Amino acid sequence: MERIDINSDLGEGTSSADCDRDARIMPYISRCNIACGAHAGNLLTMRQSLDNARKHGVTAGAHPGYPDPARFGRVSLAMEVGELLESIGEQVNRLLNVAAEVGVVLDHIKLHGALYNDVETDAELAEHLTDFIAREFPALKIMGLANAEMEAAALRHGHPFIREGFLDRRYLDKRRLAPRHLENAVIADLDQCLEQALRLARGLPFESYRQAPLQFPVDSICLHGDHPKAPEIALALLQFLRSRGIEVRQ
Repeated sequence: MERIDINSDLGEGTSSADCDRDARIMPYISRCNIACGAHAGNLLTMRQSLDNARKHGVTAGAHPGYPDPARFGRVSLAMEVGELLESIGEQVNRLLNVAAEVGVVLDHIKLHGALYNDVETDAELAEHLTDFIAREFPALKIMGLANAEMEAAALRHGHPFIREGFLDRRYLDKRRLAPRHLENAVIADLDQCLEQALRLARGLPFESYRQAPLQFPVDSICLHGDHPKAPEIALALLQFLRSRGIEVRQ
């Protein structure tokens, strides 16, 4: 049977109730990326999210971003490289410490929000961050946008990289997502999301923002955990892929 990894960004709330909602997604995914207390999350949500991941057998990783909770890490910050790397290191170590307390081994690092987008258009920034992760956290894979700058940097460093695709986002081209402010950049129709996920999972052509067909392989597909109906979408995605002979697993 074919297979595909499904990941979701979780632990971005502030309370146990938020984590309980996240836990409703976990039976239908294979990987989660947990906020590290900078753009979102806190020690309570980190601990509970990791514990829920352990209970559901979901692989967990760190989801650091710009330290800007007021704007949820979705706005680029003009930080010195050294300051940014220090922040990323603090965030990942914070989650590693909590993971050790609850008996979870972290698997990967996926950058969040504006930082995720910034490294995919800035080769120098991607190089700095990849070099830092490879040195400071050699056991953690990097997850990032397929075909873009972080993947290229990881290949240069010989560091394991998870190529990510998005079921609910349009692409400008093979290397760039359509910015959210553009009309129809986010796919709202569930059937279209499911079809794009299927095509990404199988490496088949799919429609870009400019309607020209794109085609490239991915290792993991992101399902956004902050969608109001994320648990229902996750279940629908699992059922849809299984009906096409694709298992959700790594």
